[in-house]
Amino acid sequence: MKTILALGLLLGTFTSAGWAKGKEAQRLANATYVISEIMQTPENGIPQSLLDKAVCVGIIPSELKGAFLVGGSFGRGALVCRQHGTGSWGAPSMFTIFGGSYGLQIGGQSTDVVFIVMNAGGVRKLLQSGVKLGADVSAAAGPVGRQAEAETDIQLHAEILTYSRARGLFAGVSLAGSVIRQDEDGNERLYGKAVTAKDVLIKGIDPVPAAAKPLDDILTKYSPHGGEPMPDVG
Repeated sequence: MKTILALGLLLGTFTSAGWAKGKEAQRLANATYVISEIMQTPENGIPQSLLDKAVCVGIIPSELKGAFLVGGSFGRGALVCRQHGTGSWGAPSMFTIFGGSYGLQIGGQSTDVVFIVMNAGGVRKLLQSGVKLGADVSAAAGPVGRQAEAETDIQLHAEILTYSRARGLFAGVSLAGSVIRQDEDGNERLYGKAVTAKDVLIKGIDPVPAAAKPLDDILTKYSPHGGEPMPDVG
């Protein structure tokens, strides 16, 4: 009887761990779909010139059933950086975002959020936990499509450019006041051990999980080269 009980508990532990890791895998799959959908329409996507300059890309795919609460939004996403700032796309680090009413700004309740980190300084700040966009790190609504030539001075000097998509509409959107935190529990579920964002994004101590390879592949498809060196981040 004791043996059966022990086996049952062990099976339950493995099942629970697999289910938790599966949540992160599904989030990465959703993030891949979001980037693919956005970049399939160049006239309405992230300008190629800006994506090629980006050091990292963050994606928060919409999750129904209240993951985004209009007027007080909350979401979970993945941040992927070019290795050393200019290399191939690396392993993801999970994060959360809270605050703002960006769902209302473009009339949607189910909202995808995408942001691109334009320099090493922006990465350095995101490695901290509890970073407020627009205060701790400069952020601006990004231009869309082939409008890169129409960038404002604020966009040109922003460390992060932010976008949102709801009901098929993709647009630059201000996320000022939103707070980004590292999702340590999400990383532990994905990698099976405690790892920090710096370990994953900068040190590259872990290989890219199989669940993240499609996301790296789609980013490589649309921007195989670019970024800037990150020699002193951290």
